[in-house]
Amino acid sequence: MWGYDGGWGWWGWMGLAHGVLWWVFLILGIVLLVRWISRSDARTAAAPPVETALDILKKRYAKGEIGREEFEQKKLDLQS
Repeated sequence: MWGYDGGWGWWGWMGLAHGVLWWVFLILGIVLLVRWISRSDARTAAAPPVETALDILKKRYAKGEIGREEFEQKKLDLQS
């Protein structure tokens, strides 16, 4: 009656496909949400800036560990 073949039929397979797609999209959405949250946490916990050799040299000069002539010579060495 009305094309009922006693099995899944057309609408049965469409319902199964719809259910499978629903779960695929749900799991994919959860995975993407977790990745997005973990990525935003990584951005807020940024690494401290890297101190260059010139920065260290300037600190040593400011502390008085080296004189002006030595500072200028080492600065030229670093820039070349």
